[in-house]
Amino acid sequence: MTLGILVVDDEPDIEDLFRQRFRAELRSGQVAFHFAASAEQALEALDVGLTPETFLVLSDINMPGMSGLDLLQRLRAQTPEVPVIMVTAYGDIENRRRALDNGATNLVTKPVDFTELKKLVNSIIADKQAA
Repeated sequence: MTLGILVVDDEPDIEDLFRQRFRAELRSGQVAFHFAASAEQALEALDVGLTPETFLVLSDINMPGMSGLDLLQRLRAQTPEVPVIMVTAYGDIENRRRALDNGATNLVTKPVDFTELKKLVNSIIADKQAA
């Protein structure tokens, strides 16, 4: 079963970075990535539907237009069962508190430690499969 992961980030090189770091998982068909450059674009993509279906959302907090925290609130209202990991260059206590209070599954800081991110993604997968 291929798991869809939606990555929401306005940085133009983020797609290449994720594809490089998750190369083995992509080749084996374990995951498939969807990318959105803004929170608005992410909501549009989710409304239309993505294949494979989105299983996990990774979203930057600071983006032009709608912030990642605003996106998180919308996702919690529309799809509360989908885990959301917030990604930020600002790992301060306030951002962490706001993200977790609004229903984020976890928060990781940039630069992303992809070894740790993979562990986190795998633990979410295991939790979902056990449920």
